[in-house]
Amino acid sequence: MDKIAVLIPCYNESQTIERVIKDYREALPEAVIYVYDNNSSDGTDEIAGKAGAVVRYEYRQGKGNVIRSMFREIDAECYLMIDGDDTYPAENARSMTDAVLSGKADMVIGDRLSSTYFTENKRPFHNTGNRLVRGLINTIFDSSIQDIMTGYRAFNYEFVKSFPILSQGFEIETEMSIHALDKNFKLVEMPVTYRDRPAGSVSKLNTYRDGFRVLKTIARLFRDYRPFAFFGWLGLMCFCVASVMFVPVLSGYLATGLVPKFPTLIACSGLYVVAFLLWASGVILEVIAKKHRQLFELYLNQISSDKRRLE
Repeated sequence: MDKIAVLIPCYNESQTIERVIKDYREALPEAVIYVYDNNSSDGTDEIAGKAGAVVRYEYRQGKGNVIRSMFREIDAECYLMIDGDDTYPAENARSMTDAVLSGKADMVIGDRLSSTYFTENKRPFHNTGNRLVRGLINTIFDSSIQDIMTGYRAFNYEFVKSFPILSQGFEIETEMSIHALDKNFKLVEMPVTYRDRPAGSVSKLNTYRDGFRVLKTIARLFRDYRPFAFFGWLGLMCFCVASVMFVPVLSGYLATGLVPKFPTLIACSGLYVVAFLLWASGVILEVIAKKHRQLFELYLNQISSDKRRLE
């Protein structure tokens, strides 16, 4: 088992990967640096190998797929995940890994947004998107995380081996944050320096396509991790719409003793039934979700035992 494993998912980062490996080698000389090449066509893998990294390959396209393979294949006491685009200077690497190795954190979040991100980032709508995602997750999950989508994180063995990765692309960071909040992992945020990509280096993140995927992921995980709140709000909306539609029907009946709007009455009845079914579904799924959390705690105990055997 490695003491520290530096994980670098890469797709066409030939301009920056050598410098990234060199910087993190100097910051963490005891670490093993892994570069997982994700179908690069610019020789990223060859450059990384010559720079001293352990090069492996993931042929399913997408950052989520790369992280899935990394987490499955590598055993370490501490994992440091970074990007290969040289946007995260290595000056914070030691403090982040120390927080994990000392047991203070299960996951350390490199917080760009409290540092230099908003001044360094030049890509349109990314600042707005980060604020939107942060606001949604902190509201839904009653948290106060400053940077949800950062790609600079450190993890311990238990988090890595118990994290069920379902995302295939850049929404993986959002999934990590929500999973950690739901499973009550110890989170520590550290402000980290962020710098924009150097000239000639191109971001692989599509603002609109990947932004939509992130919002879709938030909705899916809200449904899965907070089912009573999710279905409860849907049920409440149906109940309110039905009640607004029912008011003129009821007032007409009280005034004349007749029900002249039977189609409206039928629609109201249907919406009331739907609202009740949504609430009932939320209650049932909330019980199931709680049971899953209990089983997850037992699973963590098993992972901790596996770690001790590896050590």
